[in-house]
Amino acid sequence: MVRILTDSTADLTHEDAAELGVIVVPLTLNFGEKHYLDGIDLTPEEFFEQLESAEKLPTTSQPTPEAFLKEFEAARDAGDEMVCVLLSSALSGTYQSAAIAREEADYDGIYLVDSKNVTLAAQLLVRRAVDLARSGMSAAEIAEDLEKARERVHLFALVDTLKYLHKGGRLSGAAAIAGGLLGIKPVISINEEGKLALTDKARGLPGAYVAIFKQIGKVGGIDERYPVMLGYTGRRAAVEPFIRYITQNLHLNKPVLRIIGSVVGTHAGPGACGIAFFSKEEE
Repeated sequence: MVRILTDSTADLTHEDAAELGVIVVPLTLNFGEKHYLDGIDLTPEEFFEQLESAEKLPTTSQPTPEAFLKEFEAARDAGDEMVCVLLSSALSGTYQSAAIAREEADYDGIYLVDSKNVTLAAQLLVRRAVDLARSGMSAAEIAEDLEKARERVHLFALVDTLKYLHKGGRLSGAAAIAGGLLGIKPVISINEEGKLALTDKARGLPGAYVAIFKQIGKVGGIDERYPVMLGYTGRRAAVEPFIRYITQNLHLNKPVLRIIGSVVGTHAGPGACGIAFFSKEEE
């Protein structure tokens, strides 16, 4: 049997995890002196309520190696293999914690895959891993497939306000003020190295959506054989233009809609939204 594991930044709901049979290791969210396990002690809805009124931005912490080791030893003792699809190693030490735990478990049946992505895009790889495991693939085969498939996974997002990127140290105060005055909306993506990148910017939300639609075309368009993921931080209305674009312009199946969790939401802030998909394979 092949077990599939991910971390909480893949933003699977509890229902998703149960239906897919995926093990989720949570990151920790720190609101001052209060510490919450991401997605367990604090729901995304509760988090965004606190975030809007918070004077100081919360911080996040990667899982400890012990959190992974517990799951690795359980798989080892049961004689099962495991594939771990994890948050980009360029954004967090989560992958490194898992690597330490794998070494301590001393078991060759554990395969770590750096998604080189986060949230909706990482979730696409998790869902792909589940499908491959159910088809009878070995853990080694699944890991190899995912490392090729991740090159075709894309995430594009826009944020409603630059305030949280500034608070989190991602943007200078001068740029945040100027962007706010001009109504500039940045389009963010994850680059090939798995790092946050400013892909485009537009004046006003309508322009930002159009900029993302253009980016989708630039990477080769959406491969309709796979799900399209849409996500939002606190305000569902932000994804409506994406839904119309997917269903009315591209005539694709209704996308999978999920709220983005607290770890990514800490930096994106409320009112952000994004789309993740597999691009078409080059012929």
